[in-house]
Amino acid sequence: MTAQSRSEDSGLSPGLQGEASVVVTEDQTAVAVGSGTIAVFATPSLAALMERAAVACVENHLAPGEASLGVHLALDHTAASLPGQSVSAHATLTAIDGRRLTFAIEAQDDAKPIGKATHIRVVVDAARFLSKISRETS
Repeated sequence: MTAQSRSEDSGLSPGLQGEASVVVTEDQTAVAVGSGTIAVFATPSLAALMERAAVACVENHLAPGEASLGVHLALDHTAASLPGQSVSAHATLTAIDGRRLTFAIEAQDDAKPIGKATHIRVVVDAARFLSKISRETS
């Protein structure tokens, strides 16, 4: 399927948006995930939230049996958030190049912006992908 037919057939097109949110818990802090020594929302936790927003953006537009896999994330985590604060991420699909999807993602907590990212996901046939991985590990 070409990039053009993918967009036309599925409704997948630049401008689609998705969101994800979380209330920060102790198990999402830098101390808990091992990425620091201060109990604030960890960068790995922010990365996961941003990827969830990108998935939410496109998951309903993929063909049956397809999935998207994150392959790149360029993330700036610019401000700290404490346990108990709400954090949300908003993803916008900015480009489609064949199976490659590019997103711009912004995150904020209750009070302020806390990060931005550019994220790339690749659309795969889930069964074929899992079969290939199984063969590689056997």
